[in-house]
Amino acid sequence: MSSDDAPWLVVGLGNPGREYAGNRHNVGFMAADLLASRVGAKFGRHRRAHAEAAEGRLGLGGPRLVLVKPLTYMNLSGAPVSALAQFYKVPLAHVVAVHDELDVPFGQVRAKRGGGEGGHNGLRSMSKSLGAKEYARVRFGIGRPPGRQDPADYVLSDFSSSERKELDFLVDRAADVVEAVVLEGVEWAQNKYHGG
Repeated sequence: MSSDDAPWLVVGLGNPGREYAGNRHNVGFMAADLLASRVGAKFGRHRRAHAEAAEGRLGLGGPRLVLVKPLTYMNLSGAPVSALAQFYKVPLAHVVAVHDELDVPFGQVRAKRGGGEGGHNGLRSMSKSLGAKEYARVRFGIGRPPGRQDPADYVLSDFSSSERKELDFLVDRAADVVEAVVLEGVEWAQNKYHGG
């Protein structure tokens, strides 16, 4: 299998459990759920990793997607991601993490490849388990916490009522950016979606 034919591993980062479902930290799960519905796939427990996975194709005869929601908590996300990357023989260039990002203002979605983790425990765990940082990231802006609120508390809180009005649109945008990264590449996605 050439690397062009290899599937794409799209990892929605989040925490399992109903109490976390609406948290800012769980936008990766939200985007993964939307992508699964777009490709007509359903999530189920994977037998090789502590994760839920859904498989489908992006368009008719398009690239194969393996959508993943790790069932470990955020700071242990890397082990199931690494196990699934090995199981599906996914090269690092075909791994995409979708995650919340404090350093991007709310309302913006950014794509990039590699770089630091910016204190994000899910990314740190992925980089450690994959042994590299050069995977693609789709960064969902949540902005900085107000006042002196601890960032750890902020990411584990739900979106505000005004943010929730835009949330569906922005999760939709995040899914669009993931598709653009898979179909056209990170640079193309940056050119298309970083305008505002």
